[in-house]
Amino acid sequence: MQRAMHDLGGLEAGPIDRSEHQPTLVERRIDAMMMLLRDRPRSLWKTDENRRTIEGLPPELYDGGAYYQRWVEAMRRLLVEKAVLTDSEIETKLAAVRARHVTVDPKA
Repeated sequence: MQRAMHDLGGLEAGPIDRSEHQPTLVERRIDAMMMLLRDRPRSLWKTDENRRTIEGLPPELYDGGAYYQRWVEAMRRLLVEKAVLTDSEIETKLAAVRARHVTVDPKA
């Protein structure tokens, strides 16, 4: 039986950075979204479903992504899995948000 990529029990994984940091605005927003989507009255998914989704991410997303990037991808996948939103609806909204945040060249 092969280990899943998240199963590091007993393996040498190198040093752990235990320093505290102030959460960024993005991290706080992601945390708030997760709380809102999991708490009542919505209760769109349970902790175990979220964990399953994170642990089921492809290696390039699981290993290559930051902690909160995994959360965002898990939220997206669960919202689609539960038919709350479609990939198309999410992409349309993301495109609108990106369009509002286009960097303007001050020299232009």
